Amino acid sequence: MKKTIYFMVLCLSAHGIPRSCFAQEYLTKNGRVSFFSKATLENITADNNQVVSLLNTQTGDFKFYLLVNAFHFPKAMMEQHFNSDYMESDKYSSSAFKGTIAEINKIDITKDGSYNVSVSGSLELHGVTKTMTTTGTIIIKNGKLSAISVFKILLKDFNIKIPSVVINNISEQIEITVNCQYEKRATN
Repeated sequence: MKKTIYFMVLCLSAHGIPRSCFAQEYLTKNGRVSFFSKATLENITADNNQVVSLLNTQTGDFKFYLLVNAFHFPKAMMEQHFNSDYMESDKYSSSAFKGTIAEINKIDITKDGSYNVSVSGSLELHGVTKTMTTTGTIIIKNGKLSAISVFKILLKDFNIKIPSVVINNISEQIEITVNCQYEKRATN
């Protein structure tokens, strides 16, 4: 587990924000990404609590990284099909988002408050990278920073195929929820 988190932090650092901006960086190693699929026979949900995310409150740069096989389902068979049949997690082991929060300068991180934001960037999933814009909320409470966003994606946009035998049981649109509680990143 520690090796996985270290690897994800290393990946974010290698492709990320310059180290000179650490004073404005907030980090989580246990953010949460969940998804929901409304289905005819049974709704499908899964959670991943091993999400690494980095937010720079000076530049608005925002990113997260997760391992696909870290999603957990209520039923073991769902998890197995998700990893082998849909996400092909042996081939496409990770997913990432890299983007920017618009008008980050309007957020006062020294005062409690809730700020609606717009985030634009690129989502890499199942070997496909798509640009997207979505909304979210940044919450400052008692000096702590958290970010929440709910958005929808279409499986076909990321070349995720639904086997014909279950085509009527799985929604082509998936709702993704991102929920991260950040800590200020220590300076070197």
